[in-house]
Amino acid sequence: MLNNPTLLMWSILFGAFGAGYFMYGRRQRSPVPFLVGIALMVFPYFVTNVYAVVAIGVALIATPYFVRLD
Repeated sequence: MLNNPTLLMWSILFGAFGAGYFMYGRRQRSPVPFLVGIALMVFPYFVTNVYAVVAIGVALIATPYFVRLD
């Protein structure tokens, strides 16, 4: 990851979104944003393709808008 600055920047961006979703889900006691937040913070460690990181990140960010467990 350290060799590709684009991948690093996307990882930081999705990690920031993940932290926001994590805090929101924890405060509201909502499992979907909480789990999506954890996933957004963790998945860039395991994916090394920039396009895959962007696709997975965008899909995860959109997940709480379409999946509601209320």
